[in-house]
Amino acid sequence: MAFVAELKADGTLLAAGRKEPRTGGIILATAPSLKALRDRMAHDPFATAGVARFSFTEFAPNTRHPGFV
Repeated sequence: MAFVAELKADGTLLAAGRKEPRTGGIILATAPSLKALRDRMAHDPFATAGVARFSFTEFAPNTRHPGFV
C-alpha cells in the first residue's frame, strides 16, 4: 500500500480498488504519457516481485461527472 500512497501523494492516482469478483484490481491514473505511466508502474512491488501483470488502456475522458477530476 506504500506504493499506492506514493501514487496518490504525487497526483498520479485518481482512483483504485479491487475488482469484484476478486480477480485483481484497477488503478485509474493520470500521467504525461503512456510511457511515463508504464515506467512508473514497473516499480510497483507486485510487478517487481513478478506476481502481477498490468494492462493499460488509454482513453480521453471527454465526458465526466462534474465532481470528478
